[in-house]
Amino acid sequence: MGLTGNRIRSVVLAQSKRAGTGHIGCCLSVADILAALYFDLLTDDRLDGADRDRVILSKGHAALALYAALYCRGRLSRSELETYGTDGTLLGVHPEHQLRGIDFATGSLGMGLSFAAGAALAAQMDGGRRHVHVLMSDAECNEGSTWEAASFAAQHRLDGLTGYIDVNGQQALGYADEVLGQCATPARWSAFGWEAIEVDGHDPAAIAAAVRRPRQGRPRILLCHTVFGCGVSFMERQIRWHYLPMTDADYAQAMHEIGGHV
Repeated sequence: MGLTGNRIRSVVLAQSKRAGTGHIGCCLSVADILAALYFDLLTDDRLDGADRDRVILSKGHAALALYAALYCRGRLSRSELETYGTDGTLLGVHPEHQLRGIDFATGSLGMGLSFAAGAALAAQMDGGRRHVHVLMSDAECNEGSTWEAASFAAQHRLDGLTGYIDVNGQQALGYADEVLGQCATPARWSAFGWEAIEVDGHDPAAIAAAVRRPRQGRPRILLCHTVFGCGVSFMERQIRWHYLPMTDADYAQAMHEIGGHV
């Protein structure tokens, strides 16, 4: 895990505790993927403009990790961050497109890749150089709409599209293999016409290097192997931390374990 990933985790823990919200484990698992995106791959600091790259958080319930990344990157102020989970905020438990830096409101799982394929096709038709990045959960590979979008993207050879799957092996109601296994695999994505690359989802440098490999005229998917609740021992691979808020004791231990500061 990188220092930036742990900074994102610190912000997630602090804001989750203040707001009394759950969805902590999934935010901790994607922190290093977001670190690779916002501190390596996305060098343009503009939050708007037609030719900038797009980022879509398909697993919208991990929105707090996205807000934390935007804050750590300087794209979200501390005062804005502190409104997370309050009445009237633009920083909801799922992302809203009214917030600058958020292109698509998400939360209905399985829809993000469709948004991304449309955005990538628009970029291709425009002849522009903007790239589209979409971060999905492995559970979304259970959704038929994901595979419809995957087929569409391959058909149109959308090589300006990169997907990232948070392969943490679990979802809201159980472990992935117990619910519907063998979905987030290189073989399946390759069969749908994508270039599939497996990578350590807690190694931002490896993630960025995989994205920068020469393109092969087709969309690319990174299967990012992660640990749900990464960095906090009592949350790791524990499904209950999809839902639960932290007690004071939980919060103190969690921040201690990641060396947290905000």
